[in-house]
Amino acid sequence: MHIHILGICGTFMGGLAALAHEAGHRVTGCDAHVYPPMSDQLRSLGIELIEGWSPDQLQLAPDMFVVGNVVTRGNALFEALLDAGSRYTSGPQWLADHVLQGRHVLAVAGTHGKTSTTAMLAWILDRAALDPGFLVGGVPVNFGISARLGGGRYFVIEADEYDTALFDKRSKFVHYRPRTAILNNLELDHADIFADLAAIETQFHHLVRTVPRSGRLVVNARDEALQRVLHRGCWSDVQRFGARREEPGVLRARGEPHAFDVLRGAMRIGRVDWNLLGEHNQLNALAAIAAAEHVGVAPDVAAGALHDFANVRRRLELLGEAAGVRVYDDFAHHPTAMRVTLEGLRRRLELGSAAGQPGARVLAVFEPRSNTMKLGTMKAQLPWALEPADRSFCLQGDYGWSAREALAPMADSVVVAETVDALVSAVVQEARDGDHIVCMSNGGFGGVHAKLLAALAARGA
Repeated sequence: MHIHILGICGTFMGGLAALAHEAGHRVTGCDAHVYPPMSDQLRSLGIELIEGWSPDQLQLAPDMFVVGNVVTRGNALFEALLDAGSRYTSGPQWLADHVLQGRHVLAVAGTHGKTSTTAMLAWILDRAALDPGFLVGGVPVNFGISARLGGGRYFVIEADEYDTALFDKRSKFVHYRPRTAILNNLELDHADIFADLAAIETQFHHLVRTVPRSGRLVVNARDEALQRVLHRGCWSDVQRFGARREEPGVLRARGEPHAFDVLRGAMRIGRVDWNLLGEHNQLNALAAIAAAEHVGVAPDVAAGALHDFANVRRRLELLGEAAGVRVYDDFAHHPTAMRVTLEGLRRRLELGSAAGQPGARVLAVFEPRSNTMKLGTMKAQLPWALEPADRSFCLQGDYGWSAREALAPMADSVVVAETVDALVSAVVQEARDGDHIVCMSNGGFGGVHAKLLAALAARGA
């Protein structure tokens, strides 16, 4: 089959393209901006990429056009394929029909932590010699690729609640029909398509309805929204995780996020020692261990596998050090994700200081780039999100709202700049030996990471 993918450079569609290519299909694709890292991954596979939406692409005559949710009515290529009566489908539907059919799907859903937890679960199953397939919304460092078919029965997939396509407004994850489903957490997000939290809860309940009686739901015991989802109806076994105190049958952690025992009730069933930071990753690990147990991986084996887990690109990824200052890249863009990322690093630095190492500051550098943040829906939460940082720096984009006004409660602990270059200048002027700079954005952030490292190096020369 020849498929032509519209919006091929998104993380999900790029992963789908890699899977289709591995399965022996001919794959071509286009996007408004053919950009890395996905463009690099696709070109390395020999997949032809076309810049833009020219209707001339109809001449490729694929067996099926696969349409990403970045495509809207008025898109020149989509309008042309409608007029021509060409066959088209969504990415999630194509994946369900041609990759997931007949496999035991383990789906990872939640507002936060989907990518990291999906990568953890795939790594655990891989280390257990189950040869899983996977599709991750990022590039796991352990695998070096975002997707693979695998040779075993199991397929691990990041299960996004964002809508499927312009012609299918259901969440992507309702197409996956998992037998094991992680419900990691649930907050208001994607305010561009969901009116409120209740609307997202409805989509999560649709996912719950697709899990068979013999399946398992792995559910965060702390999350009230998820308890409401289950209260609407649940037909499968439920394994809860993340309890703050001993509860019969519930998985919990005892110890620091980088070194902790895994407990079921009062019984120790595993031990995780790894390099990841933050309580959020500790919870992600509990979820992955519980999901792996459903397919036969003992918790102590799963916990042991995480010792070598190296997380995903752009998850507090250290990009370099210059003039004694470390610069990190992080994908955080929701206020909760921003806060837990900064808290995780802060806790690690506090432990280092207690061990006799010199103290260090955390500088947060961010742009409110997601669709939800651009709408200003969560601007009031930004001071809370940035509270763990010693100093914060924000890029004022064309959002329709003032970052200075939103961040006014932070007084002199925050700087707002109109351009990336001005932001870099302000950060470099503030930074000192031993500082840790965390750059947070779900986009390229105007190359701020490289600019910071170059400017710091020039200052230190």
